[in-house]
Amino acid sequence: MDIQLPDPKGRLTAYTLVGKPIETASFSRDFNRTVFSAAHVVADPFTARDPSGPASIDWDATMAFRRHLADLGLGIAEAMDTAQRGMGLDWGGALELIQRTKREIPDALVFNGAGTDHLDPKDARTLDDVRRAYAEQIEAIQKVDGRIILMASRALARVAASPQDYVDVYRDVLALCDEPVILHWLGDMFDPALAGYWGTDSFDGAMETALAVIAESQAKVDGIKISLLDKQKEIDMRRRLPAGVKMYTGDDFNYPELIEGDAQGFSHALLGIFDPLGPAAAFAMSQLSAGDTAGFREVLDPTVPLARLIFRAPTQYYKTGVVFLAWLNGFQKHFIMLNGAQAMRPLPYFTEIFRLADQCGLLRDPNLAVARMRSLLTVYGV
Repeated sequence: MDIQLPDPKGRLTAYTLVGKPIETASFSRDFNRTVFSAAHVVADPFTARDPSGPASIDWDATMAFRRHLADLGLGIAEAMDTAQRGMGLDWGGALELIQRTKREIPDALVFNGAGTDHLDPKDARTLDDVRRAYAEQIEAIQKVDGRIILMASRALARVAASPQDYVDVYRDVLALCDEPVILHWLGDMFDPALAGYWGTDSFDGAMETALAVIAESQAKVDGIKISLLDKQKEIDMRRRLPAGVKMYTGDDFNYPELIEGDAQGFSHALLGIFDPLGPAAAFAMSQLSAGDTAGFREVLDPTVPLARLIFRAPTQYYKTGVVFLAWLNGFQKHFIMLNGAQAMRPLPYFTEIFRLADQCGLLRDPNLAVARMRSLLTVYGV
């Protein structure tokens, strides 16, 4: 099957699809690695609201995609940055998303993002403002028996004056949590407003503060996810975590080797890239759980160039690539996003995603993907 694709200068060249859709297989939650996909939301394209207004969500398509992930055996990290939290999805929309997922997919493994995003950082004056904002979201999620991912706070990054302020706030906030949570350390490449999180620009200093937070409230911490796109930093911290506290990789560049691990340990996973890579992730994990490490790497290693492209700088716009692949693969009928985010990447980005997704078997219906790629090219005048 052929399609004419433009190169970066707009010249059309023939591309012949070569990929075979990847096998699908689910894996058991009893395996010694816990794997979450941070899931995207599907916008309602028929809303009368402007893209800059409150989110309008196609709930049927959004829930159907979550059932797809759960059927693969993947956990769902709900209402996180992949769902455009803070970039189109506000706290009100996030809470409705959390409530619907709990109600409609009650048997799925789901942890939910609790943060302070209903508090405008400009309106945060004190640490108590941050505490109250976290408390409000924690209470709302626990009211529906939801498990919590404690998201990094833009407001805390603004008002904290020292690393000790982070320790004090997290101690108080974790005391409100009924069950152990996943801490979320999101690097500023994902959210520039989080620069200097943990009270310093130094990784070593930030790690010490995060470790101090965990040490003070270890019984309340299931694990920590770090998204710094630096595998050695993750490994260094992983080796210093207390026994029983998990490291969840958020490294969308180096996930195969971090999940595989080494003689000193391995990472669990909480990854935005496991939204578009869901079938590959589940099949790879089924291989790993069967003891086939080579098979695990044979499935996931070829997906890394695609992941690095989707998450290229400016990294916070990776959601555009995630939703583009969901559209190509028929999980939604359109390529419209909250906040108009489908416009945040250039055409060569989409054409290269198409090529790489084909080459690693991630176009589950090549005929549909080709038809949709052609329709997008028409929009661009190709």
